[in-house]
Amino acid sequence: MAKLAQKKADTESFEQKLWKTADKLRKNIDAAEYKHIVLGLIFLKYISDAFEELYQKLIKGEGEYAGADAEDKDEYVAENVFFVPLKARWAFIQAQGKQPNIGQIVDEAMDLIERENSKRLKGILPKVFGQQKLDSASLGGLIDLISKITLGDAQAQAQDVLGRVYEYFLGQFALNEGKNAGQFYTPESIVRLLVEMLEPYSGRIFDPCCGSGGMFVQSEKFIEAHQGRLDDISIYGQESNETTYKLCRMNLAIRGIDGSNIKWNPEGSFLNDAHKDLKADFVIANPPFNDSDWSGDLLKNDGRWQYGIPPAGNANFGWVQHFLYHLAPTGRAGFVLSNGSLSSNTSGEGDIRKALVEADLVDCIVMLPTQLFYNTGIPACLWFMSRGKSNPLPKGEGVTSRKGEVLFIDASELGYMVNRKNRAFTYEDIAKIADTYHQWKKKPSPPTSLPQSEGKMPSPPAPLPRGEGSYKDVKGFCKSATLADIEKHNFVLTPGRYVGIPDEEDDGIAFEETMEILTKELAMQMREGLALDEEIKLQLEKVGFALEVD
Repeated sequence: MAKLAQKKADTESFEQKLWKTADKLRKNIDAAEYKHIVLGLIFLKYISDAFEELYQKLIKGEGEYAGADAEDKDEYVAENVFFVPLKARWAFIQAQGKQPNIGQIVDEAMDLIERENSKRLKGILPKVFGQQKLDSASLGGLIDLISKITLGDAQAQAQDVLGRVYEYFLGQFALNEGKNAGQFYTPESIVRLLVEMLEPYSGRIFDPCCGSGGMFVQSEKFIEAHQGRLDDISIYGQESNETTYKLCRMNLAIRGIDGSNIKWNPEGSFLNDAHKDLKADFVIANPPFNDSDWSGDLLKNDGRWQYGIPPAGNANFGWVQHFLYHLAPTGRAGFVLSNGSLSSNTSGEGDIRKALVEADLVDCIVMLPTQLFYNTGIPACLWFMSRGKSNPLPKGEGVTSRKGEVLFIDASELGYMVNRKNRAFTYEDIAKIADTYHQWKKKPSPPTSLPQSEGKMPSPPAPLPRGEGSYKDVKGFCKSATLADIEKHNFVLTPGRYVGIPDEEDDGIAFEETMEILTKELAMQMREGLALDEEIKLQLEKVGFALEVD
């Protein structure tokens, strides 16, 4: 048993080992609160490491740093490094780690950093370390633990140590928080899939329910992995939960992403749209599923409802139309919704879905497997919508118009189990889905080249080929359907209705015909069963037994 435990420990990733130790120090604090304590300290360590590396270069004064003042804030601003005052530097905090007032010392450090970097960090950092439920010994232990890892120097940044730790911790907190986790975290593989399909190389990216900012982080990673230019995109977001908003701003800040267009207000995107005039090139989002508390009864005459008034008891089609309202004339959107959005006819939802299909706004529907989300067991799907399907295509883009068609992909059998409760997509799964979509769009762009992320997924396989005209329907997986096909199914968008049964299970008979045959066979077998029951009863009576049937 000891050898087995050692073997398991040896195969654990760096992030897993770090998490286990940090979680032991949590004691009686809820994961929702502890999240801000741990991630706040990781943030502080990161910016202190980055500051210290530049500080030492300025102290040496060699080359371009000759004559520089190591305590001049402008020197750090010029290098896009946060300036850290003396009493907020990690070495100072670590030296005070055994003091009974260490919580107050950390809170003061956060306040000092905000004051010195007010343009980017004002009101963002957590100041929760002095609370009584967090004892000084546990906080000191956490500081010692984080002190052992270098997060912000050039080598750590090149290896994305911070990104790996931060994203792993976000995922673990989501697991611990259960149903409330969705307000700040979308699993990484879902974000990767959305980004790989939308390909947001340039333009304005908008997420009106942005949580911890995962959509933006993956968009930046996508561009880096594909050798694009980070200054070709700008991000816009909105969040109604203040603590989640702060988490988002921290998440962006540690990656050097400008978060100035991420807005917070308690009313939320429906009641107080913080980007009323924005027309985005890409909308990418994971809104709350089936939200019944979205104030729909106050917005019945809202100008955003061009395709029908969403029911007051469910915000799904309120979100869909909010996304469309903010799309530029050639913009595209990719977002997560519950499966109910594909087929529900409750309170006019079917009429709205029909209007969206008839307006030729729906581009692709992807059915997801179960257990992808940490916070809900509700089955989910991805919607991709485009305002550009009916527009003339610019010359030289190599994209064929799919006007009057919708691509359906059934990915419900893909993925692997990360643990007993949760599933994730592999790189191969993401490549298969994304490349199918791009083949359908007939885009002869380079093959998918997904960035590696140690400890998250199996290594990426050889990319699937892309090329003009390479798309083909695959039974059980994908189908390009016309609007007439969709009308025959009463505008229900469930992929299973269109992709059919895989070839190895298909007998060549249409689904409707198969169901009719099976229904008749079942009825016949039930009649035969009743007749057999009567025969048995009759025979038993002949030999003097009475059969009682409830």
